[in-house]
This record gives sequence, C-alpha cells and structure tokens, in this order.
Amino acid sequence: MMDTSTKLSAGLKLDVAPKIVEPTVYELSAPGRIGVGFPDPDVPRANLPDSLLRRELHLPELSEADVIRHFVKLSTFNYSVDSGFYPLGSCTMKYNPKINEDMARLPGFANVHPLQPIETTQGSLVLMYLLQEWLKEISGFDALTLQPAAGAHGEFTGVLIIRAYHEDRKDTKRVKMLVPDSSHGTNPATSAMVGLKVVQIPSDERGNVDLDALRAEA
Repeated sequence: MMDTSTKLSAGLKLDVAPKIVEPTVYELSAPGRIGVGFPDPDVPRANLPDSLLRRELHLPELSEADVIRHFVKLSTFNYSVDSGFYPLGSCTMKYNPKINEDMARLPGFANVHPLQPIETTQGSLVLMYLLQEWLKEISGFDALTLQPAAGAHGEFTGVLIIRAYHEDRKDTKRVKMLVPDSSHGTNPATSAMVGLKVVQIPSDERGNVDLDALRAEA
C-alpha cells in the first residue's frame, strides 16, 4: 500500500513522495496460520478430473485478526464522507445520517420485495408519499418522483424532464449538452441516450472548467 504525501509548492506544482505504510497480505503471511476451519463435508466428495485440480493455491496464510486489522487499516487510507467534507451529492458519495442507515435496515424496509402484494406494502408507500409531498412543499415543484433508484438513474430522469420542458415550449434549437471533461462518466452517456449532442468542455491548467471554451460553446 502506498501512502501519498502531497506538498503544495510554488507554482501549484504537486510533489508526490510515496512510501510503504502497510505490507500486502502475502508479506503478512506466515506458514500454518489459518483464519477459519471448515467442517468435514456431509455430502459425498465429487470426483473431479485431474485437469481441474490444483495442489497448490499459493494463497496467503493469515489469522482472522490479521485479515481484519489489515483491511481496516487500509480502509483508513481512503477519503470518506465520515472523515471529511465531500462536495458532490450523487449516488452513495453523500452523507447519510447514521439513523437513516438504521431505519433502512428495519425488516419492514429491508425485506420488502418489489413484487409482493400491494396490500402488504402500505406502510412503505405511505412513507414514500409523505416524503414526496414534503419535498414538493420545500422545493416548490408541482410534482416529484421517487422512481430513480440511483444517481445515474436520477440524472437520466432529470435530463428527460429538461428535454420534455423544451419540447413543450416548442424550443427545438437546444440540442447540445455541455459536459466538462472532469465530469462523471454517466454525464455524457445520459446526454447521448436522451438524444442530445454531447459537447465536451476542457479543464484549464488549474483543473477548473475552461471559461473561454465554455463561452465559445454557450
């Protein structure tokens, strides 16, 4: 595992000095260590052809504690919404209060199946309806949908609404979607799926949107 120590020097140049801070699981491995023991099989062993059998797997040998400590330590190297501010709000990279996570794991939510009888899902439907009405009141929109199941799905729905708005106004000239080259990969994909022409806007030397290029396309 590499630890990247980044220093901001004159001229906004980034000097990266990597160093090893955590060995790999193979380096932690010690002969004879085991993390789990399997019971004897209670079904007949299958006779596999020799061509499918391997005598040596060359897997690391670690205890359960070794594995847990290793991967928990690696996880602390990642930037996360629990350790700092994250400006984007799509998909899973946003802060969800821990109580929301607990509520989502309640059996009444976690065990609901999309195809189960509607009379058995009234509680969930009531909560979804109330949330929808609250969001309408807060935002001032005439209608809302909770149908999108993920960030990319919501993005696609939003662009469809934008297109429908222009079509309703008989505005057929707006056929381009300006997409920064630093945007999420779903952004140009969504625009293309909706039938818009994707125009990529480059970044400047500081990583921001090149305003001159944007003005040229606007």
